[in-house]
Amino acid sequence: MAVGWFYLSFYALWFLGLMCVILTIYWMQLWHGGFAWDGTIHMFNYHPVLMVVGLVVLYSAASLVYRLPQSWAGPKLPWKIGHAVLHLLAFILTVLGLVAVFQFHRRSKVPNLYSLHSWLGIVTVFLFACQWFLGFVVFLLPWASEWLRSLLKPIHVFFGVIILSLSIASVISGINEKLFFSLNNATQPYSHLPGEAVFANSLGMLVVVFGLLVLYILLVSSWKRPDPGTLTEEQVRGPSLPFQVGVGPGLEKGPPGKAWALPGRPLSNVVGKQVTRRRG
Repeated sequence: MAVGWFYLSFYALWFLGLMCVILTIYWMQLWHGGFAWDGTIHMFNYHPVLMVVGLVVLYSAASLVYRLPQSWAGPKLPWKIGHAVLHLLAFILTVLGLVAVFQFHRRSKVPNLYSLHSWLGIVTVFLFACQWFLGFVVFLLPWASEWLRSLLKPIHVFFGVIILSLSIASVISGINEKLFFSLNNATQPYSHLPGEAVFANSLGMLVVVFGLLVLYILLVSSWKRPDPGTLTEEQVRGPSLPFQVGVGPGLEKGPPGKAWALPGRPLSNVVGKQVTRRRG
């Protein structure tokens, strides 16, 4: 059952996302002294938290808006607005995360943008900014033609997946870099796997699992918003509902498919206005 499997994956995903955020906060609080917006190492501690929240969890939430079954039918504009707002919130938190690390580097006289992690991160944020601007101008504002939107949509989707993948890579490399720095002169070095190393490595694996599950949900074709007036066979719920749904003013204009009622929405509103009992 497509919808049931979607919600199982969806709830598992957000449990993983919540755990990623909580464990990142716990790591910075327990092993690195907590948080303070004062230019010290405690200000740096905001950086990993804001990046996980913004660049990974909220970015993923925005990307999955069109996978919700409630979005499969009806007006698309509210979902576009939700998609854009969540991405904007994710971008704002990401910029705050950059401010935290740059302010710490400035006060501590540490060079900026010299490591592979920093290169990955800044490229990811730059692509994120371009992606949001393109999406806002072309897909949210009403001036663009359907031809232009159809041309740019595959590119927009492709870079959405690329940015998510780069975000995961940036977070993983950041966790590794932080461990190398913090355990460099420790009594138990990184190679001896002290408690912090085990904890942070486990956090990194959790972020990877979260990212893979997001990519899986994004790539399952039966969970994508269908073209106007159609639902795919995979987006229906079992044979227990003996209905056929026509597309447009007559059933002959579209292939029939089994229909199901979205939560809180009558069956007659799923696709078009015509729902007929199957004969025989």
